[in-house]
Amino acid sequence: MRHKRLILMILALLIMATGCKIQDDTSSDNNVDEEVIDVVDYSPAEGGSVIVPLTNFDTLNPLMTENSSYYFFSKLIYEGLFDFDKDLNVIPQLAKSYTIENDGKVIQIELEDDVYWHDGEKFTAADVEFTINTIKYANTDNTYKEMFTRSMGSFSPSDIRRIMDVSVLDDTRIEITFDRVFSNNLEVLTFPIIPKHIFATGKGANQDYIKALEMDNYTPIGTGPYKFESYEKTKEIILSSNENYRKDKPYIDNIIGRVLDNEEDILTAFETGQIHMATTITVDWDKYEQNSRIKAFEFVSGNYEFLGFNFENEIFSGEMGRALRKAIAYGIDRQAIIQNLYLGHGTQIDVPIHPDSWLISDKANTYGYNFELAKREIDKLGWADIDEDGILEDEEGNKISLNLLTNTYNLMRLRTAEFIKEDLEKLGIGVNIIPVKEKTDDITVEDIEVQWEEINNHLLSGDFDMVLLGWQLSIIPDLSFAFHSSQIDYNTNFIRYSNETMDQLLETTFLDGNRQNKTVNYDKLQSHIVEDLPYISLFFKNKALLIDSKIIGDLDPTFFNPYRGIERAYIPKELQ
Repeated sequence: MRHKRLILMILALLIMATGCKIQDDTSSDNNVDEEVIDVVDYSPAEGGSVIVPLTNFDTLNPLMTENSSYYFFSKLIYEGLFDFDKDLNVIPQLAKSYTIENDGKVIQIELEDDVYWHDGEKFTAADVEFTINTIKYANTDNTYKEMFTRSMGSFSPSDIRRIMDVSVLDDTRIEITFDRVFSNNLEVLTFPIIPKHIFATGKGANQDYIKALEMDNYTPIGTGPYKFESYEKTKEIILSSNENYRKDKPYIDNIIGRVLDNEEDILTAFETGQIHMATTITVDWDKYEQNSRIKAFEFVSGNYEFLGFNFENEIFSGEMGRALRKAIAYGIDRQAIIQNLYLGHGTQIDVPIHPDSWLISDKANTYGYNFELAKREIDKLGWADIDEDGILEDEEGNKISLNLLTNTYNLMRLRTAEFIKEDLEKLGIGVNIIPVKEKTDDITVEDIEVQWEEINNHLLSGDFDMVLLGWQLSIIPDLSFAFHSSQIDYNTNFIRYSNETMDQLLETTFLDGNRQNKTVNYDKLQSHIVEDLPYISLFFKNKALLIDSKIIGDLDPTFFNPYRGIERAYIPKELQ
C-alpha cells in the first residue's frame, strides 16, 4: 500500500539567534567633514514574490511526504491544532483553548471559530476528527506505525492502534482520548489538519481515508497564510497570500518553491540571486557579512554531537568509571572545538536537550573546561605514568589507551576526534581513533556507506571504548531511545547503559500527564545525566538562514520551521 510512504515530519526540525551587523566605512582627511549616512526608512507594503528552495519530492500530500524541504514549505499552507514557540513549548494554533483531564489522558479542545479553508469552506471539529482517523487508518502500515511511535516516544510500538480516540462535541469543540497518561499529549497534536470535505467519496469512511492518503494528483487546501495556486512537477510550486487569513493577509503576494537538485545547487542559486532564501550547509557563512544583499539569521539546529562510553568496558563501570567520565568531561575543551573548527557556530551544553527548550534546567551547563578538576578526578583512580612517556598506567602496569570510534570520512567529526585525542592525552589517556581513515580525498558515497556499515558492526559487537557521533534530536525530548535499558536490544542504546534510576526517571518523565510537573521531572532527569554522564554532551550545531536583504520583517527561523515569520515580512515597493 502507498501508506508505506507516510512520514509525519512533525517533530523533526532549528531555534534562531538573530544577528544584524551594521558596517561603518569612515574615512578622514585634513578637512573634517560631517559624515552623512542615508538611511532608508521603508514602510510595509503589499506585493512582491519570494522564491525559496525545494529539493525533489514526490507528493504534495503533507501527511505522506518524506521530504523535509516540502514539509517545511507546507507549513505555509497547513496548520495544526498546536504549534511550538521559540522556547519549544506548545502554543495553540487552530485550537483556541483546551482543558486537560484525567491526569492528561483526555484533552478537550475549543477550536478557533473564524477559520476557513482556502476554498471558502468553514473549518470545524469534523475536520480534526477526520484527520486523526486518517492517521489512525494509515497506522495499519508498519512504516507509519514506526514513525508515529517515535514521535510519541512510546516504549511499546504494538499499542499504536490504541493511542487516541476522538469525539466531536459540536462544531467548535472536540475531545481527544489517549489510551494512557503521558506527558507529550499536546506535542503530539501538532500534525497538519486536512479538510474532510474534499476527500468525501460517498463510498464509506475507509475510502475517504484512502483518498486522503493518495500520493498523486493531490491539491493542497489548508487554513494557513498562503494558499496553493499551481504546481509544475520537478520545477516549482506557486502559493498566493490568503486574503481571508484570520491573522491578517500576508504582505508578500507569492511564495514560490523552486525545485533544485541538492543543497550545493541551492546555495549557488541563492548566491546568484535566483532564489531569496537558503539554509547554510557549512560553517563559514560569516563570509557573507560584507555582502549588503545578504542577511544571515543564526539558529541552533537539532544536530547534537556527543561522546558516548561502552558501559560493558570495566574501565567505565562503578565509581571509578564515573570519576573517569568526569575527568573526560572537564578535560575536553569544547569551546576550542566550537571556535576553531565550527568558527563559533555551535552551542555548548551538558544534556541532550535543545538549548532553547523551556525544559532546560540550570544544571545543563555544569562542565566547563577545567584541566585542574580533570586531573583531580584522574588522581582518584590511582594511575601513574611509570615510564614517563606521558601515558598513564594502571596498577597492573597496563597502558591507559582507549579506542575512539567515529565516522572518520566526516571531516568535521574526524577533526573533533583529533581535538578530543589531544586533550585527553594531556591528561595521560591514550586515544586511538578508529576506523583508521584510509582515504584523504575523492571519498565517494559508496565509501561512506561502507564505513557506516563498519561502524555499525563495531557498535553491535561492542568493539569500542568511546564513540563520537551525533543525533538529529526531536523537538520532543524523550531520551529513552538513548538511555533506557530496554533499548539496548534495539541498539539505539548502543553504549549499553543500564541504570535503574535512569529508567525510572525516563518513565516518570514520559508517563506523568501533569504538565505542571514536566519541568520538575526534566530537572531531575538532567541532574542524573549530568551526575552519571552516560554521554559527554559536546554541543548543538548552529545553522543560519540566509535571506535576501530586500525581505524585511520579524523573521524567526527555527530548526522545525525555517520560514517562521515570513507571513509578517514584506518587500518595499521600490524593491519588488
